[in-house]
Amino acid sequence: MKTARTVVAATASASLLTLVLAGCATGTSSTAPAATADSSPKITVVAGENEYADVVQQIGGDRVDVSAILSDPNTDPHTFEASASVAKEIAGAKLIVQNGLGYDDFMSDLEKASPDDSRSVIVAQDVLGLPDSTDNPHLWYDPKTMPAVAKAVADTLSELDPASADAFHANLATFTASLSDWTDALSAFAEDHPKTPVAVTEPVADFMLDAADADVETPWNLQAAIMNDTDPSAQDSATQDALFTGKQVKVFLYNQQVTDDTTDKYLQLAKDNGIPVVGVYETMPANHHYQDWMLDEVKAVETAVTQGASTEHL
Repeated sequence: MKTARTVVAATASASLLTLVLAGCATGTSSTAPAATADSSPKITVVAGENEYADVVQQIGGDRVDVSAILSDPNTDPHTFEASASVAKEIAGAKLIVQNGLGYDDFMSDLEKASPDDSRSVIVAQDVLGLPDSTDNPHLWYDPKTMPAVAKAVADTLSELDPASADAFHANLATFTASLSDWTDALSAFAEDHPKTPVAVTEPVADFMLDAADADVETPWNLQAAIMNDTDPSAQDSATQDALFTGKQVKVFLYNQQVTDDTTDKYLQLAKDNGIPVVGVYETMPANHHYQDWMLDEVKAVETAVTQGASTEHL
């Protein structure tokens, strides 16, 4: 799978599974607001990544109790290892939302380990109808993804809690409308700076860059190699080096959660040659909602292109 380095699969042991199945009280941490006068139980939702959890919270409001498995933007998400507590959260969920495309296979593994016919699972890959051969798993940077996932969330929550269906769909309308600042910024960038040449380490934000009509000059094979934790070829490395030394790109975007000697070299080359740097995230940074995060990433690229200023952290 193209994301061989991505999230370490949950190789749950027999003892862990026994523990999960023996005690599946949810025990999840919630980001939901305080309960209202409605005393009916909230719907327990677990998302693989905090960007999906944030969208679920915006749709579900105080009728959901949401937790995210991957939520720390200061750590490498690819080093994640599932624990007994994670397995317990998944076993107790009534709704699970995950990315797919091999990015969070540990979710599927743990779901299979604690089967529950009453549990609903939304996979962004499936919602978008993407084949397993899709090269780039970072779907949340694609403007098409979250409107479709949010609709699936609203529809599924309505099935689980029909009395709140109107509220869920009203929240969906509000969420969908709130994405316009981001999509308008992408359109404006495409109009003002068409075909802007950029370099990247891996394809984290490539969907967003495509929507902004930027040209990613970094060879795909190099992006894939770094994403999969393998060494780029000498030819691709030379091509990447030349993008910096020849000042062929206007901005360099790197995954600031995942760095190594190779990415550090490119980062230094960009700085040495006066090319502004933008750090992008796989995990939603603190003090953001999904739509704010996406908008801030576009603003950072705009600032890099128009002012030559770097934004390595949001």
